[in-house]
Amino acid sequence: MNRIVMALSLAGLPAALLAQESVPVSAPGNPILADGRYYSTDPAPVVDGDTLWILAGRDEAPPNVNDFIMNEWQLLSTSDPTSGKWRHYPAILRPEAVFAWAEPGRAYAGQIVKGTDDRFYLYAPVLQRDGDAADRFAIGVAVADRVTGPWRDAHPSGPIVSQRVPVHNDIQNIDPTVLVDDDGRVYMYWGTFGQLRGIELARDMLTPVGTPIAVRSLTGFFEAPWLMKRNGTYYMLYAGNNAGPDSPCTPAVYHACIAYGTAPSPLGPWTWRGTVLKPVSSTTSHPGAVAFKGQWYLAYHTADAAGGGHFRRSVAIDRLEWDDSVTPAAIRPVVPTRRAQPPAAPTRNVALAAQGAASNEPVPVQYWLKALNDGVVKDAPLPPDMWGSWSPRNPPRQWIEYRWPRPVTLNASRIRFWADHPAGANEGVAPPRAWHLEYWDRGWRPAPGASSYGTAPDVWQTVRFPAITTRCLRAVFDASGSAGRFSGLAVQEWEALAPHAALPATSTPPVTTPCEQPAK
Repeated sequence: MNRIVMALSLAGLPAALLAQESVPVSAPGNPILADGRYYSTDPAPVVDGDTLWILAGRDEAPPNVNDFIMNEWQLLSTSDPTSGKWRHYPAILRPEAVFAWAEPGRAYAGQIVKGTDDRFYLYAPVLQRDGDAADRFAIGVAVADRVTGPWRDAHPSGPIVSQRVPVHNDIQNIDPTVLVDDDGRVYMYWGTFGQLRGIELARDMLTPVGTPIAVRSLTGFFEAPWLMKRNGTYYMLYAGNNAGPDSPCTPAVYHACIAYGTAPSPLGPWTWRGTVLKPVSSTTSHPGAVAFKGQWYLAYHTADAAGGGHFRRSVAIDRLEWDDSVTPAAIRPVVPTRRAQPPAAPTRNVALAAQGAASNEPVPVQYWLKALNDGVVKDAPLPPDMWGSWSPRNPPRQWIEYRWPRPVTLNASRIRFWADHPAGANEGVAPPRAWHLEYWDRGWRPAPGASSYGTAPDVWQTVRFPAITTRCLRAVFDASGSAGRFSGLAVQEWEALAPHAALPATSTPPVTTPCEQPAK
């Protein structure tokens, strides 16, 4: 702690004043904060003069905890997003430090907006300390003369939106987004779990005008709305999760894409237009877009920082481009970029070049077949981090399969089971009662001379066997259970090991023929 910060602390000044202390950050690519010391999430960009600011929450969950541990907001700033030069303001605000009616924690996605009075307004979802609402999330508003604060409650009597104000509702009132229109009128949207609401605010930036509207026309809306305007057209970015094998958004329901819609007026009607960003490495996704010095940018978050995860997310930013050949102008899909990664190490695992298949395709949308060979193992995985088979009626036997475009030589395999019920259970997801490997050689044959097949979850189970050459490998599972009732199965990662390590293939052609047919 330097002398200035120590003096402020000893003087008992508001903690928000400490936000003026910042540190330089070198970010040669995404995410901006990448070393794992600070995680940043739910980005909300705002421009002030020649500076682009990003308000972000701070994830503090331990790596084995699947919960949003978020106690404060932080800031990032730059004069040129392409330069890689940023400043980090680690702590600008805690809910309880500004809102006397708020509980500590749950500093969820907020947004800073410059008002018509040239002051800055922070719309913040926080938990009400008191009240009889079924869900105590509410939206408060703080005001400051500078983006960095100090912040004070602009509406000390309480939130401007809750399950009790401005009218009763039964939704979770989080994720506010606010637009000050060209004529000075102010509009706010918010919502989650598929419920999107919108309302006009008075020019005081606080007082609701009229009755909230409900928006139901944005395909797959889940949460995280972001309202913006370009060339007279209103755009709504949002996290969508209309899931399925043929979905334009996401194959797995826990994942989210960034989708968008357009409207001719700030309160609609809204028309879905497409997908801006495919699912990233975190299950949640959260957009924030802004024009800065003649270029539009999309801010979002991923799990790509050191030690990152679904609850340890980090802000990224990429250019957002427009297609003005159509009306209204379309947003071109954004391809996320990353910092340069170290060269891939040689590996025996040739599953990285395989195409997966499973007996239960189409796989239930809470799971993701591609997770089998994505090379990622988590301490506390969520359903899309694995292949799974749970259904109301689970069969006694199921299988997963790897297919290669050309024959490979293997002499071992490793698998990592996941379970939420013990071995032998006839419900939920349990380890298999037994399993074995088969390979294709003019028919399915058991792996010869295989070592023991372990079934304990959350640890690697390794099976060794004399070398075989094949184009297809199967893991066949006998489910736990009996008397017609069987548990589901889940595998977080499955490796197929060659006798010698080699650099992984950078790309492989798709496999269009199953093993029962000759490869083309």
